Amino acid sequence: MRRLSIAIAGLLLAVAALAAWGAAPSAGKVAGGAAPVAKPKLPPKPKRSKLPAEVRQRGKWVIGVKCDFAPFGFIDAGGKNDGYDVEVARRFAQLAFGSKTKLELVCVTTPSRIPTLQSKRVDIIVSTLTWTKARTEVIAYSIPYYSATGRLLVPNNSQIRSVRDLGSKTIVTTRGALYAAWTRNCFKNSKLLEVDSPALAVAAVKNGTADTFMFDDAFLLGVATQDRTLKLTNDKFLAIPWGVGIRKGEGAMAAWVNTAIRYMRAHDEFAKILKGVGRRTGAPSSLINSFLGTVPRPNNRFTYPFGKDPVSDCTSR
Repeated sequence: MRRLSIAIAGLLLAVAALAAWGAAPSAGKVAGGAAPVAKPKLPPKPKRSKLPAEVRQRGKWVIGVKCDFAPFGFIDAGGKNDGYDVEVARRFAQLAFGSKTKLELVCVTTPSRIPTLQSKRVDIIVSTLTWTKARTEVIAYSIPYYSATGRLLVPNNSQIRSVRDLGSKTIVTTRGALYAAWTRNCFKNSKLLEVDSPALAVAAVKNGTADTFMFDDAFLLGVATQDRTLKLTNDKFLAIPWGVGIRKGEGAMAAWVNTAIRYMRAHDEFAKILKGVGRRTGAPSSLINSFLGTVPRPNNRFTYPFGKDPVSDCTSR
């Protein structure tokens, strides 16, 4: 009985101490009331009223995405759109209308995406669009939402080790890609082969039509992982961010998209999207984590090389 009394007394003392601690003055306490709970300030969500009129009235986005560019835009085994860019587009729909289904996805290719945007068949393009000076003359860009690096895909028995070995070699890439312009400008002794899809470029390397496929690292890494007859060289080049493509003069569209990207960056949503796509495509965690530095995060931002024309800069070869 004595031990029980001591235990009860101890408990009462603890409760009293806790009450005293809770009643102690604290920063921001309102006189005569409990201290308010400080809520973190979050970036404002894009407001529906800020949407461009045609998008708001339609009640859904119409967005151009790649359908042949895993893991950024592709058609999965069930016949549905998937990929990093696709998930960004779906998040835009959710932020604008409260549902990821308020969205129509239009398949575009590297050469067709800007004409599709300019013809107003889509509102915007989220389609692995690397920033280039030439493209800024015909369309506008959002702030960056990804940053890719160029790599070379070669057969396992290739003697190509870096871009310095490309003299007299045939380089394949997709039509309209920045790598095509860089090859024309900086590899005068090489032959350029342009094809309409990444799949055709991979086939060209495998059948010997081309010596190497020059393209974005994320796509090529997936190819090399799945096809053990091919490998990547170690050198990297043309590290330039991607942006959402917007028609020139559409200020309301640009403002909404940029606000959405800032909100998603502040909440680390791009990393979550990347991890989710990686898991669905079967990529190992170590591989997914190696690409986390390529997406905008609260402490990781990208800028475009304004004032420069990277595809004309041959010093980085």
